[in-house]
Amino acid sequence: MRVLLADSDKAFVRSILDAWQLPLIVPQAIYSEKDLVAAIKQSPVDMAFIHVRLLSHDGMDVVSFLKQRYPAAEIVALADSSDHSISYNLRSLGIEKCLQKPIAASDLEDLVRRCQQQQKDFSTYRLMEDQVLNSLLGDSSDMQKILKTVYKIAPTTSTVLITGESGSGKEFLANVVHRLSLRAKQPFVPVNCGAIPESIVESELFGSRKGSYTGAIADKKGLFEAAEGGTLFLDEVGELSPATQVKLLRFLQNKEIRRVGDSENRYLDVRVIAATNRDLHQAMLEGKFREDLYYRLNTFQLHLPPLRERKSVIPNLVSYFIIKYKKEHDKEITGLDQAAQMALAAYHYPGNIRELENIMEHAIVLSEGGIIRLEDLPEQVQKGSVPSKTMLLSMQEKEVSSSLPVLTTPISQTPDNIITLSELERQYIIYALTTLKDKNLNDIASVLGISRTTLWRKIKENNIQYTENS
Repeated sequence: MRVLLADSDKAFVRSILDAWQLPLIVPQAIYSEKDLVAAIKQSPVDMAFIHVRLLSHDGMDVVSFLKQRYPAAEIVALADSSDHSISYNLRSLGIEKCLQKPIAASDLEDLVRRCQQQQKDFSTYRLMEDQVLNSLLGDSSDMQKILKTVYKIAPTTSTVLITGESGSGKEFLANVVHRLSLRAKQPFVPVNCGAIPESIVESELFGSRKGSYTGAIADKKGLFEAAEGGTLFLDEVGELSPATQVKLLRFLQNKEIRRVGDSENRYLDVRVIAATNRDLHQAMLEGKFREDLYYRLNTFQLHLPPLRERKSVIPNLVSYFIIKYKKEHDKEITGLDQAAQMALAAYHYPGNIRELENIMEHAIVLSEGGIIRLEDLPEQVQKGSVPSKTMLLSMQEKEVSSSLPVLTTPISQTPDNIITLSELERQYIIYALTTLKDKNLNDIASVLGISRTTLWRKIKENNIQYTENS
């Protein structure tokens, strides 16, 4: 990490450096606005402690200058207890934290350690995101063909239409297309077209001029302009009104928009990725969606199947969501017990990946001791997770790899999804014994469709520790 310590008070800076206890991360001392700007130009900055008196230089906003070059840099303001410049609106400058003197070196060290850990977590998160991408669609040849298409079309400016059920990962895939494109450093602006009231959808998307309608007290940029140079993701595009469809078509044809109430067109460099859970082709045939707009949007179509049809990706998604939420909720998660794994493998996920994400956040919050257990999962997962005989046969014969294996390795690693049928049987017996722990062995054997003797033999053969409920 490269850390800057900028303050014109040389005695203060020297006192901090003399007491500094992080030998591998030593702040660079800076005493003037000019030297601060020069240091920012010199090489990337991860964290900067800047006194409020050094936040501007010759009319330049130093914070904006730093953020433009290194958007991920964390900035902490420093201030004297009697310094009236603390009245600066630091939040509007992009500074969330301000330390007031006296300040100890340990105070700054704690913030540096936290920033360093956040960087590590972010790197791990992005690595997991890449791993999830490679298995997001499953391992069938058809799904891998879609993934290859993503890699091919991402660097282009072509419009993309992503279809699939609600929660199936359409926005995630759109973000991946953006991140793999030449626009990756520019904005990715997601818009849920169905969530914007029809009366204001045009002004939200295309902007408006002052006085163009009641309440328009100033000129307003729309979401198209917010996405300038980047990508605009129009989710549920089938919900747009006919009038808005016309304006969207005009943009796709000419790359121009016109704010509501304006007489001038504005040229914008924006890539459009649209998504829908509706059958747009059928809507077009019924006259509910413009034919010319449909074909403009449908230059490339990517269809995401529901999660229930690609259960082999569940282990990677589970690991991904644990990485994503464990830090947010201050939890250290090391694995899932067998019953929880079997429940996640058996559940049908009507809400697709979005539901799985909510399930995992729910479980992480309730977990104790670093292990996610069956009782930590939402009630519908616990109750709806016992497979029928037909489902179990399907799992054994067709989708063995969709069952979650026992996680004996750290959760951040990608587990091996292939297990033997005997191991699947062993895990399911453990799952049944755990889920039906209040019942006796006769009742459990009846649910499994086998005799008590057969169940007892299988418990012994598999070295399963079990004490029958009296």
